[in-house]
Amino acid sequence: MTIAFFASLFVLLYIYAGYPLVMFALSRLRQRGVAKGAFFPRVTIIISAYNEERHIGATIANKLALDYPKDRLEIIVVSDGSDDSTDDIVRSFNQRGVRLIRQEPRQGKTSAVNLAVSKAGGEILVFSDANSIYAPDALEHLVRCFADPEVGYVTGKMVYRTNEGSMVGQGCSAYMRYENLLRAWETLVGSVVGVDGGIDAVRRELYMPMRPDQLPDFVLPLEVVARGYRVVYEPRALLVEDALKDAMDEYRMRVRVTLRALWALWDMRNLLNPLRHGVFSMQLLSHKVLRYLAIIFMVTALFTNMFLAAKSLVFRFLLVAQAVFYGAAAAGWAYGRKNASLPNLLYIPYYFCLVNIAAAHAILKFLRGEKQVTWTPRKG
Repeated sequence: MTIAFFASLFVLLYIYAGYPLVMFALSRLRQRGVAKGAFFPRVTIIISAYNEERHIGATIANKLALDYPKDRLEIIVVSDGSDDSTDDIVRSFNQRGVRLIRQEPRQGKTSAVNLAVSKAGGEILVFSDANSIYAPDALEHLVRCFADPEVGYVTGKMVYRTNEGSMVGQGCSAYMRYENLLRAWETLVGSVVGVDGGIDAVRRELYMPMRPDQLPDFVLPLEVVARGYRVVYEPRALLVEDALKDAMDEYRMRVRVTLRALWALWDMRNLLNPLRHGVFSMQLLSHKVLRYLAIIFMVTALFTNMFLAAKSLVFRFLLVAQAVFYGAAAAGWAYGRKNASLPNLLYIPYYFCLVNIAAAHAILKFLRGEKQVTWTPRKG
């Protein structure tokens, strides 16, 4: 039992602190930069939308205003069976060159992206969510990375706009700061493992049509790595989105994303072979596989610690530390339901537990063979 406790504790420390330290160390040793340069290929921005009447107009206007040559920019919006005014809003931009493609019946985002790509004329494909607002120079910074012939896929920097007092929003924002720092180090090592689906770009010739149940912003980057190209992070390509306010909305989103990511890992499990893919296999195992399985090590560490507490003062101290952490998470959940303001330190354990419980839910769905193709729009 002692071995199980310390092994679980070690894995948890490795997932959230050890792996980032390894990436930091490797990034100092390898320093694989990106040979950026002035590069203005024809770009197609693809926006998938389902009942996005609240956001789609502002998102299209934002893309039309980007600092990029207008004669080199194409915008396609795929409406996935929307039954609100989304299509009418998109049509109002028709004279400005925005194309509407309607997918009927509704088949989900991945099928929508496949359909749009089949109609796209750009050398570089950029994927935007229906509520993604780019900085004016975001597209130029994304595309500059493709001047490097080794780069096949580029992801930008996601920044969440949070409401004051929203613990879910604060937790999500803190999580993204952590992820963005890790991606910067991973880029210097070679390729990043995770990307932001709202501001991604890929070379047209590297796009592989996907099954409707596959997660585009996970499967496609892995396919690009499998074909020998780099997937890199460009922090100057800035995307701003509103963070979710409600814990259950965030929880459902995390369950959905994790479930689709687990199936993607299963589909691309060949990348976990270190004999063929070297350091990237370690990255994929550490950053994704172990991260999604963290709940198993959390539960094991807690319950074995309970049995070991009588053995020594050290085990009792560690049990108290765990109790305080999970107690803070529970307090965050209880007070968050009442919309009460809490000290900033509480949102970290609260969000940490929310994400990992959602992962446990997704694992159960995965083991039952469940897949998810469609969902309702993300609320910001």
